[in-house]
Amino acid sequence: MPGADLLLANLLQPIVLAFVLGAIAGFVKSELELPEAVIKLLAIYLLFSLGLTGGRELAKAELGDVLPLLAATVLMTLAIPSLAYLVTRRLAGFDISNAAAIAAHYGSVSTATFFASVAFAKAMGTPSEGYMAAMVALMEFGVIYSLVIARVAMGRQQQGAGGGVQLGELVASVIRGRGILLLLGGMTIGGLATDGQWQQIQPFYEGLFRGMLMLFLLEMGITAARQAGAFRQVGLFMAGFGVLMPVFNGLVGVALGTWVGLGVGGAFVFGAICASASFIDAPAACRAALPAASPGIYLTASLAVTLPFNLLVGIPLYYRFAVWLQA
Repeated sequence: MPGADLLLANLLQPIVLAFVLGAIAGFVKSELELPEAVIKLLAIYLLFSLGLTGGRELAKAELGDVLPLLAATVLMTLAIPSLAYLVTRRLAGFDISNAAAIAAHYGSVSTATFFASVAFAKAMGTPSEGYMAAMVALMEFGVIYSLVIARVAMGRQQQGAGGGVQLGELVASVIRGRGILLLLGGMTIGGLATDGQWQQIQPFYEGLFRGMLMLFLLEMGITAARQAGAFRQVGLFMAGFGVLMPVFNGLVGVALGTWVGLGVGGAFVFGAICASASFIDAPAACRAALPAASPGIYLTASLAVTLPFNLLVGIPLYYRFAVWLQA
């Protein structure tokens, strides 16, 4: 499929159009909004569904087939935050708190981008391997790594002064977060379920998934449009960073996924995971551990720049690259 046709196909996907509708509602200041309780319920459902189906697929996979992908995921979990920190600290001159907060957001995963890439791969007839949800859970530890970078840098700056957040507290806070808990818990349950037990719950967790995803992306569109009002706070540098960083990470992720033996869909989804920037779990961790960091910088960049770019342009770009590599 030519690049222009692929882009058009992605733009006309119902899940993307739901995001666009939400963005329009946000820009025109519509009264449309989803209650906070509904948003939380949608996020719980989507994460738990991915964990369950991922656990089912992971239980069927051979350990030797998964180990190379696990190694690639660990590599990207460390490399992406390191690169983001160095670029914003050295090139942009950001202070430690803001550079580490940006690293935490781009080193973690946007579940909305992951959901959309999984749905897109399936719609293109190249579904990804089901255990990709395990890679999402693993990459959430990029938040911890970014905060460790900040703690080490601040410790050096303060000549070993006390205070701050302990490493154990950082690990515990990420594990307690709903993303890790639902994904890992869901994968455990899905892996232990028998075929008969799975068939009893499959219609709810697979049949309703896309409809729930559309509602979730509708709300993300509204939120992104409202956050775009703070766009001036990120400046031209962060606007460019919010586009170029995902493209670089996404293409590297697709190449790594292809190299470790994933199919077109799996390599594409892994690239989309690497290209995404968190706007749910990472902001909560940064508000607690890096109070001096500005949400107007890290949240606007991830939510108002990177998320729309990935959904509208990045996803077809990474998919096209995956197809080209395996042609």
